[in-house]
Amino acid sequence: MKVTVDEDSCRGHGVCWTICPEVFDLSDDGYAVVEPSEVPVEYEAAVRTAVTTCPEHAITAN
Repeated sequence: MKVTVDEDSCRGHGVCWTICPEVFDLSDDGYAVVEPSEVPVEYEAAVRTAVTTCPEHAITAN
């Protein structure tokens, strides 16, 4: 699974980071970044939760 964050849509709520800090991080400005973009299998369920709970719908995964 690959995951991306739309930098233009992210507003820095940090919900994704709270759900899965192993995949999501926050930039110095407080916006979500993905590290690594290829999600380890053990974190896929958490990433899917982050996708559906992002208030701005800024995260996509496939």
